[in-house]
Amino acid sequence: MKDSQILSAIMEQPPERAGGSRAARTHAPRAHALVFDACHVGVVLRAVLYVEAVVAAALLFSATGDLRGWLWQVALVTGGTLPATLLWLVVGCALKRPLGRLPAAWQLAAGAALGALAGVYACAMLALLDFAQRAPWLASAVAGALLAAGLVAALIWRVRGRTPAATAARLAELQSRIRPHFLFNTLNTAIALVRDDPARAESILEDLSELFRHALTEQGDTATLTQEIELARQYLEIEQARFGERLRVEWAIDDKAGGARLPPLILQPLVENAVKHGVEPSPAGAQLRVSTRRRGDMAVVKVTNTVPAGQGRGGHGIALKNVRDRLKLLHDVQGSFRTALVKDVYQARIEVPMPSRADLDRERRAQDAARARRR
Repeated sequence: MKDSQILSAIMEQPPERAGGSRAARTHAPRAHALVFDACHVGVVLRAVLYVEAVVAAALLFSATGDLRGWLWQVALVTGGTLPATLLWLVVGCALKRPLGRLPAAWQLAAGAALGALAGVYACAMLALLDFAQRAPWLASAVAGALLAAGLVAALIWRVRGRTPAATAARLAELQSRIRPHFLFNTLNTAIALVRDDPARAESILEDLSELFRHALTEQGDTATLTQEIELARQYLEIEQARFGERLRVEWAIDDKAGGARLPPLILQPLVENAVKHGVEPSPAGAQLRVSTRRRGDMAVVKVTNTVPAGQGRGGHGIALKNVRDRLKLLHDVQGSFRTALVKDVYQARIEVPMPSRADLDRERRAQDAARARRR
């Protein structure tokens, strides 16, 4: 089944090596959310716009009604505030882990202190440009501290915003997995196979147990794409035993994209929707294709399924909204989630940035340390 015509004009070629049907289960240790994790395009843009808006509004008080003069002042002051804002973001991001060990009040104080230093730096830049006869050092430090306090408050709100979304997602996924008909159908399928194929019945129960373990245990803030693919495989193996030849699954997995970070339990509702709306309503079943691909600094994930019985009755869209909201909280403007239905073929497409080499090395060291502690 070709899926490239749905949401991408680039033809997708199958990667050289696809993952096996039972990948090694390695789980990353839980990572605490970091308030000063500000090295994201969306955060930088919002911080710069916030500071520029405050500066532009403040300069209105000294404007004499001349729009051209006010614009000139804004441009001149930007020469000091813009590098100071970027410097604050870079230093905060570099110190995000040490600062993350502090209580929230101390993080706010540290951010304000860095803001005061950034304000003094901006004042020094403006002094070099002869913006004022007398450099307002104290006023610049106070203004920098207040602006930084506002930025830290916004970053704290951003981190706290992940918690209810993750909790709601976990509850939604738990409810979907323990729906009575799904649980009963899985158990009945395993019972029917006990005599004829006991090994497969055991495998189905193991997959069901793994799904419940993921739903009931804390998974941390992120998971790798490899882990999410393995979870989707386990779910589809259960449904494969139930639907047989009606469910035709195709995998095209690019191992190079496996390190991409996703919110936990993000792919399972997409493959479940594919089964629910593609396979269940059709006596002939449907095709389902899960593909991953690394393209430059981005990882692309596609879940594509045919809809032989037509679009049918639409749901409430809660699962898709959940996926979109959680991706936005984790990756902001760098991540995207789109869906489309074209000629009885439905596709959900996720794009997320690949982690940097430093992040991968840090995660590898954390995993090695966790394995050493278990020994």
